[in-house]
Amino acid sequence: MLRGRSEECQRLDDVLAEVRRGQSRALLLRGQAGVGKTALLDHAVDAAHGFAVTRAVGVESEMELPYAALHQLCGGMLDRVERLPPPQADALGVVFGLHVSESPDRFIVGLAMLNLLAEVAADRPLLCVVDDAQWLDQASAQTLAFVARRLGAESIAFLFGARDPLAVPDLGGLPELVVGGLSDADSRALLVSALPGRVDAGVLDRIVAETRGNPLALLEGPRGLTPADVAGGFPMLRSLSLTGRIEEAFFHRYRALPEQTQLLLLLAAAEPVGDPALLWRAGASLGVGVADAAAAEAEGLVTIGTRVVFRHPLVRSAIYNAGSIHDRQQVHGALALATYPTDPDRRAWHRAASSSGPDEAVAADLECSAGRALDRGGVGAAGAFLERAALLTPVPARRAERALRAAAAHNDAGIPDAARRMLAVAEEESLDDVQSAEHQRLRARIAFASQRGSDAAPVLLDAARRLAPVDGALSRETYLEAVLAAAFVGHLDSTHGLVAAAEAALSAPAAPDPPRTIDLLLDAMTTRYTAGYEAAVPRYKRVVRAFLESRTRDDLRWFTLACGIAGDLWDDDAWQALAIRHVELAREAGALGMLPMALSHLAGVRMHAGDFRAAAAANDEADTITNATGGQPYDYTSTVLAAWRGREPETLHLIDALRENAQASGEGRGLSSADHAMAVLYVGLSRYDIALPAAQRVCDRDDSDFAWTVTELIEAAARAGEHELATVTVDQLAARTRACGTDYALGL
Repeated sequence: MLRGRSEECQRLDDVLAEVRRGQSRALLLRGQAGVGKTALLDHAVDAAHGFAVTRAVGVESEMELPYAALHQLCGGMLDRVERLPPPQADALGVVFGLHVSESPDRFIVGLAMLNLLAEVAADRPLLCVVDDAQWLDQASAQTLAFVARRLGAESIAFLFGARDPLAVPDLGGLPELVVGGLSDADSRALLVSALPGRVDAGVLDRIVAETRGNPLALLEGPRGLTPADVAGGFPMLRSLSLTGRIEEAFFHRYRALPEQTQLLLLLAAAEPVGDPALLWRAGASLGVGVADAAAAEAEGLVTIGTRVVFRHPLVRSAIYNAGSIHDRQQVHGALALATYPTDPDRRAWHRAASSSGPDEAVAADLECSAGRALDRGGVGAAGAFLERAALLTPVPARRAERALRAAAAHNDAGIPDAARRMLAVAEEESLDDVQSAEHQRLRARIAFASQRGSDAAPVLLDAARRLAPVDGALSRETYLEAVLAAAFVGHLDSTHGLVAAAEAALSAPAAPDPPRTIDLLLDAMTTRYTAGYEAAVPRYKRVVRAFLESRTRDDLRWFTLACGIAGDLWDDDAWQALAIRHVELAREAGALGMLPMALSHLAGVRMHAGDFRAAAAANDEADTITNATGGQPYDYTSTVLAAWRGREPETLHLIDALRENAQASGEGRGLSSADHAMAVLYVGLSRYDIALPAAQRVCDRDDSDFAWTVTELIEAAARAGEHELATVTVDQLAARTRACGTDYALGL
């Protein structure tokens, strides 16, 4: 169901229900551009189970071509024209260009269309959808209106979508469904779903008010924005800038106003919440006030009441972009002075926007704002504050430190380009030993996030060794990152390798007392890959307990390892709880760099519970985020899910894509996942000759995926007559299941 459209969808469902009962119905959906008419028509098409469906769309450039839309609608029915009475068949033959003759009588064409559609509907109900009817050619509009008014018991539904019914007078008198804007609550929910990070509540309210519930404006406005772009609401003014006739028209109307009114409007455009009290306080310092607003309100550009609301977000964007740099700095300075101390983050942002050069006081305020943003879970906003702080910092060493922190926040927020940009800023300064190692570490983390290849692990190991004498805690954290990176590379790294990375991590500085969760993780992972699975089980269980009890966002980055450990223990209850918590924390923090992996774990939980629909939904969301942020996709679960569903062509296509991407990036874990999916698919299809070698490859080369593939190996071996292999593998499985002792393991 479309958000906020339950009544409209029900009306369309009722139309389809009546047609299923043998009646015919026509309905005109009308509303402004972008309000959702097409989405509702799509809903009707999706709901038309058992219907034949035909569609046409009015095209502005074809308005002068007679019967252009009619040809769109009936192109698939031409084989039935010969069944009509000869005069009607001849008329449609001319209309559709099947033969040349004199222009047919419009009445005959209308009757022919009615009978042609009835002929199609004799087999099963027929749904005819005509969108953008305001651009129908006149001949098609008259014919379709003629047919729609004469429908009786032919089991035909005719749905039209039009912006302005006055532009299509032929459709006047048809039953109408007026499609208005969404409610404020639904608008806010839709906007939040489209925004890439957390946004100030006041900023959301203003955008909702200015879009007036138009779904297209709510969805398209944030397109292409990053979490940093919406921090505080200010950069959105630049990012929403559009070219074309609409913004140009707003610009000319703005420039025709008195200078004082223009200044007041620029002040209002720079204030993200639309607070009139703040506007008047700031305006007083610039010499503008209520009297200057009259001309702007009379022009219809803005309304100032309990909230300052521009006619459309494009009006605000056009005005802000029309201001000179000096004027923007001036209005932001006035807003900073007028903002109360109780709103320090917005005041700091205005001060930054008003600065013309380095200013340590402003940079320090922005740094404090970044800390508060992180406390609230706004990692994208924190990155934006820290980036602005770094660029305003006059002291090189301090500038480098803030730039490195900004890079880390941008990376966690899923903005690798911004993260690299801030690394470049830091690199321009003279870095001390700690900063140099941190720069190296961040460079490897960013590379790993965008392409999980073999380059990251050795760089991280070197950074961890360099950090050991100066920052033991950060050194241990970096060793853990190196082990994680090596796990993704797997068997493809012949030089360092996962075991080599784990052995190197044994030399990490001692853990603090009491140990942090990441210290428990490091000990568990190094034990796992140096002493074996059974030795690691007690440490694994301690890690799972620690993360189940964790209530700090500091552990967010490590939940993916904790989820993997719970799965490796076959502890399905803990796996589910950790996966859900991982997704919740990533959402709350706006950590789009981490959310796809969290969703991938959740999809794995749902898949193994047999809830394939929920697993697919989590995979789809992860894909959407990685596509938007340019990150490396997590195709593992979606490929295995297709295998569990037994969809052979789809699975093979996904396996080929996964192998190609994994080979190109040097990601051994991806190759093992592809073979695991192959084993699952062909065990399910009883093709054990294909399943067995695929399962063997996984279990022989990738100990990390042994737990997930071992049962496929045993079944394929037993069914293929390889009883010795099956027996040996059962013994290997039993050793692990006895060690961890969970119900899931012992059941296997």
